[in-house]
Amino acid sequence: MEKNKTLSAEQSKKLLEILKARFEHNMHRHKGLKWVNIKTKIESRPEKMWALQAMEETGGEPDVIGLDDPGQNYLFYDCSPESPKGRRSLCYDGEALESRKTYKPKDSALGMAMEMGINILTEEEYFTLQQFGNFDTKTSSWLATPKDIRVLGGAIFGDFRFGRVFIYHNGAESYYGARGFRGSLRV
Repeated sequence: MEKNKTLSAEQSKKLLEILKARFEHNMHRHKGLKWVNIKTKIESRPEKMWALQAMEETGGEPDVIGLDDPGQNYLFYDCSPESPKGRRSLCYDGEALESRKTYKPKDSALGMAMEMGINILTEEEYFTLQQFGNFDTKTSSWLATPKDIRVLGGAIFGDFRFGRVFIYHNGAESYYGARGFRGSLRV
């Protein structure tokens, strides 16, 4: 992707077509919302369009899941069935990445999210996502970790198994081929 974090007219048009098709195919995620309003908001925020493109390119399949509390911004979450393929095999954050002396992963979840211009889902957001389907039935996703856990060297992640959502912990420096992260974006 371009360093200036803007998309060409052709890239923008293609992304909007993908987002519209996904929006129309998954109306249960955003009852009462109209695509035309969402499209207008996205087009007015080129940096947000760039972030949505980054979510799409890494396999996140971003979709609108509602409005934020004040009702000012549309909420996009990664809605891919499994943790996005282009965001797996990452430790939790930069500190964890630096602590690994051998077999370092290519990046950290928080570092990649920051570069993409998105936030990692919180526990609460992860539970909200799971209301729209069963996500991460074969993979898991790092979640924004409370400071009191991170200070002790841990980080949390979630998945869906046995008909329910589980939240677990691991060392923040760990990484697995089946663990990535899901992001959110307010537009």
